[in-house]
Amino acid sequence: MRKSPVVVFAVLAAVATACSGGTSNETTTAASTSGVATSAGGESGAPATPAQSACGAEYLAQLSQREKLAQLLTVGITGAADATNVVSTEQVGGIFVGSWTDPSLLGNAQLDAVKAQAKVPLMVTIDEEGGRVSRAGNVIGTIPSARVIAQTQTPEQYFENSVTRSQALKDLGITVNFAPDTDVSSQPADSVIGDRSFSDDPQVVVSYADAYIRAANQVGLGSVIKHFPGHGSGSGDSHTGAVQTPPLDQMQNTDLVPFRELIGSGAAVMVGHLDVPGLTEPDVPASISPAVMSLLREGTGYGAAPFDGPIITDDLGGMAAITDRMTIEEAVEAALVAGADNALWISTTAVPQVLDRLEQSVASGKLPADQVDASVLRMARYKGAPLGC
Repeated sequence: MRKSPVVVFAVLAAVATACSGGTSNETTTAASTSGVATSAGGESGAPATPAQSACGAEYLAQLSQREKLAQLLTVGITGAADATNVVSTEQVGGIFVGSWTDPSLLGNAQLDAVKAQAKVPLMVTIDEEGGRVSRAGNVIGTIPSARVIAQTQTPEQYFENSVTRSQALKDLGITVNFAPDTDVSSQPADSVIGDRSFSDDPQVVVSYADAYIRAANQVGLGSVIKHFPGHGSGSGDSHTGAVQTPPLDQMQNTDLVPFRELIGSGAAVMVGHLDVPGLTEPDVPASISPAVMSLLREGTGYGAAPFDGPIITDDLGGMAAITDRMTIEEAVEAALVAGADNALWISTTAVPQVLDRLEQSVASGKLPADQVDASVLRMARYKGAPLGC
């Protein structure tokens, strides 16, 4: 990874410094209710000070333009050789351990060797929600689905169990878990969200998701709330085709509640491939929608605090809600231009072509260079990289 193979996530206080990217456990409530957020780029409305402008300059200076763009990519890998190659040759910002990944990667310090190829901290991500979405269950043990957990454990019991599992993931070399699922859903258990949702009651979802995030924060594992603005009442499965949610105004008191209440928790946000009446344009799902990114950043459209943490897309390469509409090169470009900080997909094959297209996008001004820098720094703060401020 960087010069040290160990990534330590900083859970930063929302009002601590110009480099803040999240909140500590103690400041979550205050940050969520006050609506105050600070950022290196001054997204909260205040002009950047000289100190803010200098923040992260040394970090950025060690990366070429192509390497900065690569920092905004997280790609699925098949095993140690694939991971080592894509990190050493392209300096991607993250790798994703999927169901197709050789499980031996999680043993014998192989991830440490991969991380050592990176100039700056490398995200090593996984989907380990429990239940039917479990990529490390054969190593750290299995747990029930979120819905069963909410029916059989208290939030505090779930917190204690999640501390143990989060530490186990971190010990394997994982730095970010794409959990918890904060969708609000009453769908049948085996539907696309179904039992991945804690409950059809948004406050129950908030209680259990908060317990998970606090546990992950305690051990220094990155967490991600998903799938913004809410997949729980969607019309279908974005793996197999387009999905439409209820209109935005109908989501305010249900689907959006967990995001509103957890936006200051220190978790990143994953945006789904969702068509949202009243928010997204036709054939522009949430994951590539500027309107959705603005909703998250500003917060005012759903009564939340502004968000200056990382916005990550759902898989852009293996889900028909995107792949039926565009190529991976087009999808990654569209997501980053819209305002996402990190584009996720499931293989390394297209990384050179994606980066070629992104370089052209920066050169033409379609993807502003300063926007790229801001995203690189958001990801750096989330990964706990030293920025000198």
